[in-house]
Amino acid sequence: MKLWNRKSRVFGCFLALGWLLFLAGLLVPRVAAVGPGGYRSLETFANVLAIVQRNYVKEVETEKLVTGAIEGMLNSLDPHSSYLTEDEYRDLQTETEGRFGGLGLEITVRNGLLTVISPIEDTPAARAGVQPGDQIVGIDDQSTEDMGLGEAVNRLRGARGSSVTISVRRKGHDKLLKFTIVRDVIEINSVRAYVLEDGFLYARIAQFQDRTSENLRAALAKKQLDDESIKGLVLDLRNNPGGLLSQAVAVSDLFLESGLIVYTDGRLSQQKQKFSASPKSSRTGFPMVVLVNGGSASASEIVAGALQDHKRALILGTKTFGKGSVQTILPLDGRSALRLTTAEYFTPNGRSIHESGIRPDIVMERTAPPAPSATTAEAPAKGSEAGAPDNPPEPGADLRDSIVQRVKSDPQVARALELLKGWEMFRGLAGSGKAT
Repeated sequence: MKLWNRKSRVFGCFLALGWLLFLAGLLVPRVAAVGPGGYRSLETFANVLAIVQRNYVKEVETEKLVTGAIEGMLNSLDPHSSYLTEDEYRDLQTETEGRFGGLGLEITVRNGLLTVISPIEDTPAARAGVQPGDQIVGIDDQSTEDMGLGEAVNRLRGARGSSVTISVRRKGHDKLLKFTIVRDVIEINSVRAYVLEDGFLYARIAQFQDRTSENLRAALAKKQLDDESIKGLVLDLRNNPGGLLSQAVAVSDLFLESGLIVYTDGRLSQQKQKFSASPKSSRTGFPMVVLVNGGSASASEIVAGALQDHKRALILGTKTFGKGSVQTILPLDGRSALRLTTAEYFTPNGRSIHESGIRPDIVMERTAPPAPSATTAEAPAKGSEAGAPDNPPEPGADLRDSIVQRVKSDPQVARALELLKGWEMFRGLAGSGKAT
């Protein structure tokens, strides 16, 4: 009888796995069939599942075991592939709309270590002093060694007003830094723009969301300058962790008349895509400087790479992060989903972005703020001096002037403005009288 029960459980496992594979075949077109070796591996998996259910010290739900197996399988591929539960899938959909809960950190796993791509500006993490490249080695005194990306994200998120303590290893510091950060609802102003001086504009993109390209176009148009009146544009992509591919393409298209913007390459034909610019409503009558750093990743790198390859803009700053892989969201049952790496990004000239990043034309380090000691970061009121300058819809003249002065005091912005002024000066000289 016991033998029959064991066989029944194994048969049930095979039946469940077969049904899962059938559903996957419906949801993900043209997935290759499992070969004979694969079925042998599935038999091993079913045997292990049955043994664990029968012999483990505590009773374990089958769903929990299968979910753990799926997460382990995806984690073994790369840091960016993961299984999204119903809550995580819903959070992901909310993030692209620019509003979600947590600390305001974009993280990844690099060389086996949980690494900060960038803190999102004007969020609890940014105000606490977390920096790109910081390695998070502990969350609430629990080591992140061997912790998957999904688990780390879940531990960092929580209810608004609750706090979490992270232990950070930072290059150049012998001791770990500890930050106790109060969680908040993260609302991102994707685009902000100012007139630095007569004819010279500054535009900052914090993250690529649903309407970023529209917001950027509107922000530039609000300055009531046509291309002939604009003498130069500083496009700030520093600490921009990326976002939607479609918006990276649309922003690049705004400044290019034609040519390839980015292409992806993967195993399947639908993963080999090319995205090109069109001349419709392009803004090309003025020079540009794009600011990047180690916190610029993914969609930011696509924009910087495209404008650099087309010689449309000078890239100034430090080498970007190098996150150039494509994650496709594949819904499983209308509630959960897979986030699966399916391709890699390449610039128009065929440069791989992944793990290589974009190297600036002009290398310039940004003066780092003094390293904070152990802190507790409370979320200050909007527009306070603790964070990046806020961007109310229609700031008064005094506030706007104050923000512009703070932006211009940034050494990299000042250098970019100097380059644009020099370009304008030489263009004027080239168009002036005849040599004698």
